[in-house]
Amino acid sequence: MQADHLDGNALAGPLAEIFTADVSAAVGRCAACGLTGPVAALRVYDRAPGLVARCPGCEEVVLRLVRSPDAAWLDLRGAVSLRIPLGGTSPGAVAADEGGEPGADR
Repeated sequence: MQADHLDGNALAGPLAEIFTADVSAAVGRCAACGLTGPVAALRVYDRAPGLVARCPGCEEVVLRLVRSPDAAWLDLRGAVSLRIPLGGTSPGAVAADEGGEPGADR
């Protein structure tokens, strides 16, 4: 059986055109179920005019990205937060330094 989705690493190239940081290494929290994990772990569907990324826990849409030749639309309404590591700091080190993700006590 072949998977009908890609992993979140499929977002790395398209998001690199918008952000200077590697967003696939960012850690997000699903607004629907509260699952926290890297963008690279999202399930990405590319059989539409854009990319749709779903939570691996509950399958709710976390992120949508649509491109045109001169613009990009990024919809993150399915994410409570997105922690993007800057520089050489790993996501785990940021969580330890900042006391974890906002709302992590849910």
